[in-house]
Amino acid sequence: MRKRVVVTGIGCVTPLGTDTDTLWDNLIHGRSSVRKITLFDATNFPTQIASEVHGWSPANCGLDPEEWNGRGRHTRFAVGAAKQAVDDSGILNHVAPERLGVYLGCGEGHQDFMTFTNMMVAALTEDGLDMDSFIRAGLAQLDPMEELEQEPNMPPAYVAAMFDAQGPNANCLTACAASSQAIGEAVEILRDGDADAMIAGGSHSMIHPFGVTGFNLLTALSIRNDEPERASRPFDLHRDGFVIGEGGSMIVLEELEHAKARGANIYGEILGYGTTADAFRITDTHPEGRGAIRCIQMALADAGVNTDQIDYINAHGTSTSVNDKVESLAIRHVFGAGADTVPVSSTKSMMGHLIAAAGATELIICLLTLRNGILPPTINYETPDPDCDLDYIPNRAREKNCRIALNNSFGFGGQNICLVVGKYTH
Repeated sequence: MRKRVVVTGIGCVTPLGTDTDTLWDNLIHGRSSVRKITLFDATNFPTQIASEVHGWSPANCGLDPEEWNGRGRHTRFAVGAAKQAVDDSGILNHVAPERLGVYLGCGEGHQDFMTFTNMMVAALTEDGLDMDSFIRAGLAQLDPMEELEQEPNMPPAYVAAMFDAQGPNANCLTACAASSQAIGEAVEILRDGDADAMIAGGSHSMIHPFGVTGFNLLTALSIRNDEPERASRPFDLHRDGFVIGEGGSMIVLEELEHAKARGANIYGEILGYGTTADAFRITDTHPEGRGAIRCIQMALADAGVNTDQIDYINAHGTSTSVNDKVESLAIRHVFGAGADTVPVSSTKSMMGHLIAAAGATELIICLLTLRNGILPPTINYETPDPDCDLDYIPNRAREKNCRIALNNSFGFGGQNICLVVGKYTH
């Protein structure tokens, strides 16, 4: 029999709540965290709205601000969420350092737009950009430590050092699927017996000029700037793109017998993990949902459950025209007639898209849904789209006793990750 893996700690730093209690309260009351961008001057950008983390400091988690404020924004979110999750689990006194690992899905940190702009200005001539001058300006102006701190591998390095986690350590960056993949891969490490506990999740912040510019050029972001709280509207006919968010979410995963032996509080069990690729286009989902369909099927098979056992689906639901249509198609293909009765919601409607951190955040939401028996809604769902014909739990939370939930994460590049999580049963 393969080893069973359970969740014994959760933590989050998100725009909708910088602890899990606040996050949950805002979710079930259908509140939005989308506002005008404050992290940079977005006045002249097509998109001027985002879902930012406000009013949070590492000090809120008992960490020294002087030590962490110079780190990348993604690192601060990661260590803050990890500190919450590890404290919540109580794991540190019950696992040998070499048996505790870290597997994260973290994106890059804040990009130094102003320094890069100054370098460009310094190197411009009447004939265009002089590369020798550009290189000299870079050597003179770039801070090597700042460049190091923004790398995606820094959060797992800091998290490992913080908790003396000497076991397996990795970071994967598969776009919007990253932190879900990190959780799935951490589960496999525990199933294989290569660790007793893993800190898993992700963090990201792309709310900077480079990030917003890139997504604007792809026409992927909402430009509903006059109505920020109504901008993220997954599955609605009048959706016009996603809202970019930021944050970090972490869980502690533990081999079941190890957790039972120490009397740990168990939030739920990771039952299944599926991973596929569309092998299609970099920024377009396959129109027939072939990768998403196989990924859902793989996760269900790994979990050993049928579609009629799924009580709730937390959809990827980005509020883009293509994603929402194809994801709905994929769910209907896999669930057949049962697709009409399984409730589906996109919590991105309230907090926007946390990119690499999205999947871990949404898995925590699934765990809280199982524990509390309340399904979070899809807010801003006003006009049905004929191509999106499922039960999206519109606008109001719904009570339901849930035993098993499915969490979908589909990333740019065609990476697909699905996780099945259930209530822990002896």
